[in-house]
Amino acid sequence: MAMSTGGDSSGAMSEINVTPLVDVMLVLLIIFMITAPLMSHRITVKLPTANPKTVDTGPIEPHDLAIKDDGSLYLDDIPVTESELKAKLVVFASQTPQPELQIRADKGLEWKNIGKILSDAKAAGMVHIAFMTTGNGKE
Repeated sequence: MAMSTGGDSSGAMSEINVTPLVDVMLVLLIIFMITAPLMSHRITVKLPTANPKTVDTGPIEPHDLAIKDDGSLYLDDIPVTESELKAKLVVFASQTPQPELQIRADKGLEWKNIGKILSDAKAAGMVHIAFMTTGNGKE
């Protein structure tokens, strides 16, 4: 038996086919050439500056508006007229940060009265308005 010293076709191939590798590298090169100019554009962002000398006043107390069945208004448990309420709402809307207006209305009150109060608050510039309800859930 003679030993073969090379050229055996049943052995493993020792050469690597680099054509697919070159194809992938060329595609990646084209992609990077197209996207590189897009990454050079800058977006200007204006960041807020912090002022360490300002004092945090804590949470703002909300104002309570109670509306009775007869249409009488009570702002923070003090009776007010509709014109006084409009003036107070303008003052509240001008404060920074704006306090919340919490509305409590009696059950028998018509919705048009609450809608009028809401439109007055919106006209004054109030944006923080909440409705207070009784929380027993048995009604």
